[in-house]
Amino acid sequence: MTSENPFGQVLVALVTPMTADGEVDWAGVEKHIDDVISAGADGIVVTGTTGETSTLTDPEKIRLVEVGKDVAAGRAKIITGGGSNETAHAIELYKHSERVGADGIMIVTPYYNKPTQAGILTHFRLVADATDLPVILYDIPGRTGVPIKYETILRLAKHPNILAMKDAKGDFSEVSRVLNQTDLMYFSGDDANVLPHLAIGATGLIGVTANIAPAPYRTIVDAVNRGDLATATAAHQQLEPLVRATMTHVPGTVAAKYILHGLGRISSPRVRLPLVGPEEWEAALIEDEIDHVQGIPGVDFHNFRPDRNAAAGGALPKVAGTTR
Repeated sequence: MTSENPFGQVLVALVTPMTADGEVDWAGVEKHIDDVISAGADGIVVTGTTGETSTLTDPEKIRLVEVGKDVAAGRAKIITGGGSNETAHAIELYKHSERVGADGIMIVTPYYNKPTQAGILTHFRLVADATDLPVILYDIPGRTGVPIKYETILRLAKHPNILAMKDAKGDFSEVSRVLNQTDLMYFSGDDANVLPHLAIGATGLIGVTANIAPAPYRTIVDAVNRGDLATATAAHQQLEPLVRATMTHVPGTVAAKYILHGLGRISSPRVRLPLVGPEEWEAALIEDEIDHVQGIPGVDFHNFRPDRNAAAGGALPKVAGTTR
């Protein structure tokens, strides 16, 4: 990592540990953040997609930044994700996150509204104008319904606060093109493609599977930094079945919590509705993939004890207050 990178290189898209009744497990949050930092993460993205931003309240989102800063204690950067598909609300959330100490913000393309590229450009510019924090743009058209097009990325790259992209689009030719024509840093937002992204010049990753196994990602990034492709490839291959288990059969948040709970690292696998835990056949598929996982540092599946009953069904929805 160079001194110009304010985000880190191994960033965890943090799950938000919850109790069995769907409340945020704050002690569990602290433990999980400490665990992933101790295992090699140098950045944490709280309140992102994996953190269930859509069903967190605004006070929960702000507190996650505060807790992250306290636990990290300078060991890792705390980036706040999520935002809102309403520009004014997004600005309000990011300003509040900045006041409580966030090190950076990740702005997702406005979802559901399906804005034009002019609307996307204006949204990102206004949010970036409203903060002094460094900004990561998050391009994930599979969830938002619209991509950030190449021409829009080039225009956004001229904004002094917009320093990076998280790419979950998988268009490697576009990544190379943008890296050639801008100073943007790129972060892989696709767990299966971390090494390919790094190989063509990406800065790092923002990963879901890194909740379970940050250490191999640290190995991959450090190996790429020193030009050691063989070591990076070996770690990539070692991770492949775990990535498959986490990212293939159910939403990554659901699988990551199911696996973390089975490893005894969080107290409950619960997610908030409309997400639900894996059905029995989905859990069986996840466990079949896990059977192929071998030798990942810091992850011992010999004592894996999944609780399908605890995972079945969703947590109680939040009914007190609103998300605003």
